[in-house]
Amino acid sequence: MLIVQTLKIRAHERGLLYRDGDFQRLLAPGRHWLFGLTWKLRVARVSVRDADFRHVDLDVIVKRGALAGEAEVLDLKDHERALVWIDGRFAQVCGPGLHAFWTAFHQVRHEVLDARRIVLEHPAKTVILNAPGSARHLEQVRVDAESVGLLFVDGRHQATLEAGTYALWKDVGRLRVLQVDRREQVLDVAGQEIMTADKVTLRLNALVSFRVAEPLVAVTAVDDYAQALYRETQLALRAAVGTRELDTLLADKDVLVAELDGLVRKRARDMGLEIASVGVRDLILPGEMRTLMNRVTEAKKAAEANLIARREETAAMRSQANTAKILESSPTLMKLKELEVLEKVAEKAKLEIVLTETGLADRVMKLV
Repeated sequence: MLIVQTLKIRAHERGLLYRDGDFQRLLAPGRHWLFGLTWKLRVARVSVRDADFRHVDLDVIVKRGALAGEAEVLDLKDHERALVWIDGRFAQVCGPGLHAFWTAFHQVRHEVLDARRIVLEHPAKTVILNAPGSARHLEQVRVDAESVGLLFVDGRHQATLEAGTYALWKDVGRLRVLQVDRREQVLDVAGQEIMTADKVTLRLNALVSFRVAEPLVAVTAVDDYAQALYRETQLALRAAVGTRELDTLLADKDVLVAELDGLVRKRARDMGLEIASVGVRDLILPGEMRTLMNRVTEAKKAAEANLIARREETAAMRSQANTAKILESSPTLMKLKELEVLEKVAEKAKLEIVLTETGLADRVMKLV
């Protein structure tokens, strides 16, 4: 039946007119008269109080131009993202596709960005990250103060991130961020048995202090740079010790450390590492070898002690001989020496001393 319908669209509403299921036009606020069959006409009311307009037929509505002057329409490509502000406040991040925002009751502003740049650089980054729904499009990454972050997209290095908080666009590739600690680290190379050139088996413990100088090289040149440096230090120890005899090692450890440092430092440079120091912490001999070395050391020390004692005795006898010669050639000094002896004796006993014209009497009587 052909009839005339009347309906009123309120100020905060818009009407979507459909005929035979197809969208026809947008009905503005006010009273409208519709002519046609009742079962062919349909009007869907939508509120414009909420700025975000979502509808299953949004693409048809936009293509008909029905939203011109009524809404802000965004048509984003696969690599585009939009930041939307409503009434001066950040509202949401929009992904690829059609988006519409009513402007009747709201002030709408947007920014279209290229997500292929991966890292979002924006003054309002913190607000954007904390907004509801942003996690659907953005991944938040924090790089610690003592580290750097290596950003890889689809397996390729894209950027090196310094300490801070970053927002990375999702759905533009396979993202991976590796944090690399730039602080100095200490590698304890546990004891390993090494045979010297004279077939003596030793156990050595080494310490290597290092830091990552080139983060990208460190994570791409080897699978695990710390484990690789550990293995290289072990090999360097074997190379340095295996060409030396035990006595040489014990006599001059500094030469061993210097050679070890040179070998490790060169290989570490190829792995993007910087060596701060290399040292041999412990050099451990087998039990029977330690006993033998202790005996040798005791014998050497005993021989040295005997030699020193003989030298001291010889020096004392030589000194006494020289003193006797001087006293023999000088009677006056002889008299003085006698007086010194008497003085020491007088401290413990009572003496009676008889002097003659020639000096001290030949006989000294002790009086009790």
